[in-house]
Amino acid sequence: MPLLIHLLYLMELQGCTSLTHAHLHSVWITRNYKGLHDNIKLVPINLQNRLAWYKEKVYHENKVPALEHNGKIIGESLDLIRYVDINFEGPSLRPDDLAKKEFAHEELLPYIDTFNKTLYTSFKGDAVKEASPAFDHLENALHKFDDGPFFLGQFSLVDIAYIPFVERFQIFFSAMWNYDITTGRPKLAKWIEELNKIDAYKSTKADPKVIVETFKARFLAQH
Repeated sequence: MPLLIHLLYLMELQGCTSLTHAHLHSVWITRNYKGLHDNIKLVPINLQNRLAWYKEKVYHENKVPALEHNGKIIGESLDLIRYVDINFEGPSLRPDDLAKKEFAHEELLPYIDTFNKTLYTSFKGDAVKEASPAFDHLENALHKFDDGPFFLGQFSLVDIAYIPFVERFQIFFSAMWNYDITTGRPKLAKWIEELNKIDAYKSTKADPKVIVETFKARFLAQH
């Protein structure tokens, strides 16, 4: 049976596929973890100079990431990582336990937007003070299940959805405010430590210097 090749459109920056965009990062990790390197090929797209064909022929919303699969285009990162997990071979990233499913879909995944908004808003004020409750929320969530170091005990889509953002915030808070987000948060520290042992994530980590410069230009630039 011939191998079907599907295309995952990502963002390109300065000549290479950029991981500064956390939404792209989560889909990349999912693809890697499920061992889909040969099935899903990465296609860098320059967001500042994207060609008309992308909007006309690929994704009418003109956004990335987007996956071309079976004649249709799937966008939005959370939808995408769920779609890849369900529709492609490889280890499942969804829990079987009902309590874990409910915690994931009713509490953890809906909180991502609030978490990000809180952190981004904090950059304009007393960053450490304003961001701390959001990091505390993650610390508390990591106490829910004790059968592993991850949000649902075992590695899942929830970890993939959060780590790109947490990675970037950890880098930026350390660089700008000399603040270690894991101080006083042992569960969060362990979560990050264990994630760094997973090749599917580790191999896609962003360049800290690029993260800092990108965040400074985007969120702290003087207007």
